[in-house]
Amino acid sequence: MDKIRFLLCLFAGLQVNGQERWQNEYDHVLSFACPSLSSISKIVSKHDNHHEDRIWDFSCKDTFESSPQCFWSPYANYFDEYLSYSCPDNYVMSGMESYHENKHEDRRWKFYCCRDYKYCNSHCQWTPHVNNFDEEFTWYVPHMNYLVGVSSYHENKHEDRRWQYMYCSRQPC
Repeated sequence: MDKIRFLLCLFAGLQVNGQERWQNEYDHVLSFACPSLSSISKIVSKHDNHHEDRIWDFSCKDTFESSPQCFWSPYANYFDEYLSYSCPDNYVMSGMESYHENKHEDRRWKFYCCRDYKYCNSHCQWTPHVNNFDEEFTWYVPHMNYLVGVSSYHENKHEDRRWQYMYCSRQPC
């Protein structure tokens, strides 16, 4: 039974024996996309002052009834600059990709947005900042809602970003 629980937790991106399963290493590329019928439901991130970078993990939830139409955005920010990206109307976020550069101690980001044409987004809102600089955080997309956007700003003093997320409910179009 323990082997089955271990494999289920590993597959779901949950803690296994108290250890998070991270999707990247410090100073390395992050490339994450949910399985085809799902979108991001949880974001976990941990900052390290030695590397001046973050590691990331994500969980996904069932979102689509049939294969959605998806695309990767271009890079949405430059190093050390403000980042604000929202998927187009009625799309939800199903993945994130970034790379780190030591010269800037920052990341450039792009996002994977998906849509099925049966549902439209409504009642969208931004979170307050979910972290302070140099702080680990775990953020869950609120129940019955879907992640659609991200915003963050970088501060050179901390060589880190503070994050906000936009989420929406969905209804039949």
